[in-house]
Amino acid sequence: MPRICRWLVYVIVGLICVGMIFAVLVTTVNWNFARPWLSQKISHSIGRDFDMRGDLRLSWRWHSSAWAGEPGHDFGLPVLHVSAQDLRVANPAWARQAQFATLDALDLDLALPPLLVHHVEIPMLSLSQPQIDLERTADGRNNWTFQTENSSTPVAWVLDLGVVEFPTGKINYSDARERTQLQVDVNTLRQAIPFADTLAEVHALAGHNPGAASAAAGTGAAPVQPYALSLAVQGRYRGNAVDGHAKVGSVLTVNDAHHPFPVQVDLHFGASHIMLAGTLVDPAHLAALDVRLGLSGASAANLYPLTGLNLPDTPPFSTDGRLVGTLKPGALSLQYDNFKGRVGGSDLHGTLFYQQRQPRSLLSGSLVSNLLQFSDLAPLVGADSNASKASRGDTFRQPDDRALPAEPFRTDRWNALDVDVTFTGQKIVRSADLPIQNLSTHLTMMAGVLTLDPLRFGVAGGTLDSSLRLDGSAEPLKAQLKLAVRHLKLKQLFPNYETKQSSFGEMNGDTALSATGNSIAQLAAASNGELKLVVTDGTISSTLLEEAGLNVGNVVIDKLFGNKDVKINCAASDFVATDGMLDTRFFALDTEDALITTTGSINLKNEQLNLTVRPQTKGVRILSLRSPLYVKGTFKKPDVGVDTLALAVRGTAVVGLALLVPPAAILPLLSPSHNENLPCAKIIEQMHTASVAPPAGQRERAKAPLDVSAVKAVPAK
Repeated sequence: MPRICRWLVYVIVGLICVGMIFAVLVTTVNWNFARPWLSQKISHSIGRDFDMRGDLRLSWRWHSSAWAGEPGHDFGLPVLHVSAQDLRVANPAWARQAQFATLDALDLDLALPPLLVHHVEIPMLSLSQPQIDLERTADGRNNWTFQTENSSTPVAWVLDLGVVEFPTGKINYSDARERTQLQVDVNTLRQAIPFADTLAEVHALAGHNPGAASAAAGTGAAPVQPYALSLAVQGRYRGNAVDGHAKVGSVLTVNDAHHPFPVQVDLHFGASHIMLAGTLVDPAHLAALDVRLGLSGASAANLYPLTGLNLPDTPPFSTDGRLVGTLKPGALSLQYDNFKGRVGGSDLHGTLFYQQRQPRSLLSGSLVSNLLQFSDLAPLVGADSNASKASRGDTFRQPDDRALPAEPFRTDRWNALDVDVTFTGQKIVRSADLPIQNLSTHLTMMAGVLTLDPLRFGVAGGTLDSSLRLDGSAEPLKAQLKLAVRHLKLKQLFPNYETKQSSFGEMNGDTALSATGNSIAQLAAASNGELKLVVTDGTISSTLLEEAGLNVGNVVIDKLFGNKDVKINCAASDFVATDGMLDTRFFALDTEDALITTTGSINLKNEQLNLTVRPQTKGVRILSLRSPLYVKGTFKKPDVGVDTLALAVRGTAVVGLALLVPPAAILPLLSPSHNENLPCAKIIEQMHTASVAPPAGQRERAKAPLDVSAVKAVPAK
């Protein structure tokens, strides 16, 4: 035999002998002697104390059941079985818990030949009672970042796992920065649950047909993996109570980009409830998400700590729809597609898009309500009752003596998200005395500036077109409002009056206001600008006018024999707002039978009314108690009555004349004629000047009253 062949035989025989010796040593040597050395090497590698307190045993296994029949993994050689007991990984000294991770036992099978090519193949890994305690302090330190040993010549190792077994496990998470304390129990399902079964169960609970979510179920795509793990979570997240459970696929399949990874969540977050069931595609790389998502709760705003979305305060709500998108960090993109739901007593449907971007993410879309309860809009501006606030988890209480909403805006959230959403309320359900038919608006929030432009209401057969801008990017909040009143029908504007059927005409006007403050009440108390309204070409019931003038005899006659329609020559009101004080520059109603003027002011700071109404009849009225009326009190409790001093003077005159000349007692109750009309054309011409407001935070300059005296009155016909 040639020498080279003999040396080759010697080498082979030697290797076989060494292998046999090693195989014998593995099963006969007490490997506990190596525990201190292994603990020291691992501790040095991870920069944290590692302690192997229990037995360390090595043995051989043939053909791991997990890898039997798998191409490339059946070498016809035994695998090394490693068993270690009672393993501990310590925490840094600052942590509250002594141990970062504990493990009662670890068992794994290791294929030896792949190690020669830096490939770690573990056909089976079994963990007994694993527990991990994660902690982060208020200053940002965390215990899951390890100071690993740096190497100038790193070697790439590939890890390939087969079956991972752990009947139960626990994860504790404590985060002082986020005010979070969570406990997660992880369990391996005794029997894998098919994805379709869980999806059907979720839709049955939500009242939906499972077939409607075929896209989320992966119909037509690769088969979805079964559920393998269940998780139960409880604790507090950002100060809110959390309680729920979830099911997911096997942790070993997170790298499988060919089979969708199943996920199902049923979570209670404070007063909110979140349910989803669907799939992740290639979850290791966060490729895509396709789930059926249902949300419900006391208020949509309560979802902010969990989602970071600055949703408005609402009545109790529920929605259900399909959520799809990609989850790549920094480029997260989601679409809540064709969702349907209810907010209070209103229906709501539409599609919303979420796009992660810098410096702020964007929420956009379109929402429609076919039947909108007007009362459901009250929480958006804090105008709901204290009981309603408490039910949606709001601790603010509206003062009992104030009508204007004092609940502050959450401007601290406005800069967290940009918004571009259109909303349409097709039909509004409201009380009989509120003649609003529909609503539409385009809402944007960019860099903390909230804009509703246009904000349009269909009212009394006409429109209220407005533009509202709230700049919450700095303190104090700055507001600007422009309002155009067009073609409001008097017949529909006062629907509760029995005389409305004989009232016609249109109301038009313009308003421009600016203010600073962090609530509706504060903005009103600091408002500056102008408010103008004009009524033209109308008629109104004479009974309504007679009641306003306290012409008792004529009211009685009208009640007995009916009333006639009185033509409105013109009606106009012009208010100037200065630091929350509305002063009347002009306020009058002129008809062919009477002239009614109003003077005084409305204090928006303390919500006080101080108006005087002076009716002047045209022609002779019998039994007239014509005296000024006053409108005083507060917005919550207005006080409307007769000027008692003027009435007392008339009463005294009646008594005196009755004693001296009894027939003359009726003279003070006769109303003399004021047969002059207001110069309506000139008034309307002056009123056509657009209302203006100064920049927010600046005071409105004093303006002269409407110049009516300079225009010659028109004799009544």
